[in-house]
Amino acid sequence: MPRVDNKHFYEKAIKRYGCTARGLNWNSKTSQQTRFEVIYELLANRVTMCKIVDAGCGFGDFYLFLKQKGALPRAYLGYDTLDEALFVAHQRTKQRFIKCDILNDELEEADFYIASGSMNILNRFETHLFIHRCFEASRKGFVFNLLKGEDTSKHFNYWQVEELLEHLKTYGCEVMVKEGYMDGDFTVLLKKGDV
Repeated sequence: MPRVDNKHFYEKAIKRYGCTARGLNWNSKTSQQTRFEVIYELLANRVTMCKIVDAGCGFGDFYLFLKQKGALPRAYLGYDTLDEALFVAHQRTKQRFIKCDILNDELEEADFYIASGSMNILNRFETHLFIHRCFEASRKGFVFNLLKGEDTSKHFNYWQVEELLEHLKTYGCEVMVKEGYMDGDFTVLLKKGDV
């Protein structure tokens, strides 16, 4: 089970900060945008030709980021477990959003799955399962970020890059890692075939 209650964790932040990046427990809008930039770079020029599933979409901010870039995907779908987030995301973007538990519910196939901040309160088993399920549901790959550091927090899920890479060897696919864009964070692209 998660380190903290997911619903309570986010509802408390939304109540305090509203429908903002802080309301999703991001440090700031800037840190959220920085992570989106790295995901965008790893997807390169493939975004507009693809169906993307945003696993843990929050308020639909990644879709709005892509819109601002002029790089909307061919199709977009957002998954989240919070009703309020899904409602706000749909109001802001008019895209498809579905209440979905990535660890347990059926996942739609897409070219790419992306997850930004979605695994930050999961435990080790849940993180591995989340990665596995999103990768399996993707045709071309999965891009995600994780917190980097020693796993000593009661609330947040921290990883050493080497620890995760050791596990990802079992996937038998190309793995790209981006670090250094922000303290305490790294982003991974798991690629299927010649993407």
